[in-house]
Amino acid sequence: MAAPIILRLKGVKKKFGDFTALHGIDLEIEEGEFFTIVGPSGSGKSTIIRLLVGMDDLTEGEISLRGNRIDQVPANLRPTCMVFQSLALFPHRSVGENIEFPLKIRGVAPAQRKERAIELLDLLRLPREFYGKRIQQCSGGEKQRVALARALAFDPEILFFDEPLSALDYRLRKTLEKELKDLHERTGKTFVYITHSLEEAMVMSDRIAIMRAGRFEQIATADEIYARPVSRFVAEFMGEVNLFDVHGTPNGGLVGKGIELHVNGVARDYGLDLGPEARFTMMVRPESLRFLPAGETADIILQGVLTAQYALGSRIQYNVETASGVQITVEKLREDAFGGGIGDAVVLGFDIDSTHLIGGE
Repeated sequence: MAAPIILRLKGVKKKFGDFTALHGIDLEIEEGEFFTIVGPSGSGKSTIIRLLVGMDDLTEGEISLRGNRIDQVPANLRPTCMVFQSLALFPHRSVGENIEFPLKIRGVAPAQRKERAIELLDLLRLPREFYGKRIQQCSGGEKQRVALARALAFDPEILFFDEPLSALDYRLRKTLEKELKDLHERTGKTFVYITHSLEEAMVMSDRIAIMRAGRFEQIATADEIYARPVSRFVAEFMGEVNLFDVHGTPNGGLVGKGIELHVNGVARDYGLDLGPEARFTMMVRPESLRFLPAGETADIILQGVLTAQYALGSRIQYNVETASGVQITVEKLREDAFGGGIGDAVVLGFDIDSTHLIGGE
């Protein structure tokens, strides 16, 4: 059974003078969901978060929380909270004073404030003795946890995050990604997270919204977006990928630069009309290609020359150029590394079941 809708955006548009930042977007977020909005700079994701927390006014449309409109409610009266990229902690106050600040503003008694702060230190897995520690004495990761504790202090219905991990080093960021996901599961709160990092989004999110030029290009789970992107933009945004421009043939096949595939008789139903006038983008992930030794076959075979290889930790990435000038990317686990070298002639293969067709854009 689906969870109830807690947050709904209907026809939300935001203009800055003659520039339209958001083009009448619609969105529904379920209660308890970890929902991430991701996109390149200028796509509109930060504009959305500013509208949601009340930092900006929308031009058109409605924003409702549990069925009640909040787009005209002042930011300080909304039952939501924001964790900023800068964290916005008070540097000359203690950890406890920072956590208690929202409760102090609301007139909560000192004893109750301290009790709640201690509860949150436990929840964020910070030692209780941190209550009296100065923020300036805290590490970057500790400051992140304090900011989260402060956001949770008055028990908001939704937490909004504006790229809170972007300024941290890689190792700490990976640790905090897991902690945020764990915190979400332990609290059961609704998290709405903004980031430019697709990797962050895929690690933590229940669903991901890919933004492009003020619109949602695709909203789905990470697995769905990775395997079945709805557009070339989404496919390329999801990382390294091989894309072939192909068109249908009268005999039910697909033809493109460097490839020819007869779909009839091959176990794959794209659910698309493959007629001779149809134009598509065929997507194949780098890990789906393989180097073919003599005598081995595949549904699609490409011949080329190995032009580069890169070590990526547990994986190795290879670049291959075909005789027709098509650039191909292949990824293999280190234990399955290709034994040849730069300049070697290679034969690549992949199967129809590992491909995805994107309709003409």
